[in-house]
Amino acid sequence: MALRLKSFGVVAVALLVAGCAGNTHDLLNKTTVTVPASDIAATHEIFVATTRQKAVKDPRQVFDGDRSLTTSFARVDVTVPKSHQVGNIERAKGSANSNPTKDFAATDVTFYEGAPQFAKAVGADIAMRGDRALVFVHGFNNGFDDGIYRLTQIAHDTKYPGTPVLFSWASSAKTTGYIYDKDSSTAARDDLEATLRMLAKTRVKSIDIIAHSMGTWLTMEALRQLAISGDRDLGGKLGYVILASPDIDVDVFKKQMIRYGKPDKPFAVLLSGDDRALKLSSFISGDKPRVGDYGDAADLASYGVSVVDLTKTKGGDGGLNHAKFADNPFLVQLLGDRLRTPAGLAADENPAQLANIGQGLGKVVGSAAEVIITTPFKVLTIATGG
Repeated sequence: MALRLKSFGVVAVALLVAGCAGNTHDLLNKTTVTVPASDIAATHEIFVATTRQKAVKDPRQVFDGDRSLTTSFARVDVTVPKSHQVGNIERAKGSANSNPTKDFAATDVTFYEGAPQFAKAVGADIAMRGDRALVFVHGFNNGFDDGIYRLTQIAHDTKYPGTPVLFSWASSAKTTGYIYDKDSSTAARDDLEATLRMLAKTRVKSIDIIAHSMGTWLTMEALRQLAISGDRDLGGKLGYVILASPDIDVDVFKKQMIRYGKPDKPFAVLLSGDDRALKLSSFISGDKPRVGDYGDAADLASYGVSVVDLTKTKGGDGGLNHAKFADNPFLVQLLGDRLRTPAGLAADENPAQLANIGQGLGKVVGSAAEVIITTPFKVLTIATGG
């Protein structure tokens, strides 16, 4: 009994800090802040499909944590400061205005009346940028702002050669809202499926997906629905699928993969044995293992996915180790190298070539790192020296 209470205490403490985001969810500044263009590294246009309600009580949030029964569409323009460090999301503290010379800053929001208007706008951007789209699905405890800034950081740091699209489901953005968030992600399955189908009808050649934490559950459910409909690869346009820190019961994931079938394009599961946020999820779920900290990579790989073990790399989220794929500079560069190679070409390359990616990166990031990749065919190790 004492041991059980001790375990509960650890989880209770984790509950106060766990999740994927902070507590401030204002996206827009109270007043306009003008800075010299020389202080801005880049401006990114983030297209948005969301099942959140428009924020009424606090319009600075743009969209809040309440659920909508329909999908809304928007575009948010975000600047990245020249002082930005790879893997970081520089943000103003509290409710202070973002300073574009130091912080990520949302400078403009465009709302679309409906799916046709949005499809026209995002389709034009895709055609202009190179016929690729990157869909990011955020995780538990995320405000609308968190998803916007994370996708901006990923697109910027990986130098993604295409159009970034955020699918933002109605997370409550509260550490105590785990069950609400799980229900919200489940309720958004049809909306994500419809968004992917919409993108596939544009001139896009490759739709890449990165999903994080609880967002991986939503993504797998949408992919499962596509498979049931007979269009699991979106008419050949589905590119990379990257599931980072999947908050999915291992047995459920296996059943999802059985229904989906062995992937034809690169399909990666990023896990870490020291992911503290998933320890909390496992506790809530009756001490059942989650995919994101599962110890048997070969078991997962047998379903046709590549399993990337990040346990021996460091996270940048205060010890939670739940967002290594995006906040560890080495891993961000690794991810960028993959994403800049079209998924169709990557699917044809020799997996052993992956070992060359890490050469020299250890000196760049100033620390040692080791990534173990388990494919259905072999196990590879990418190591760098500090």
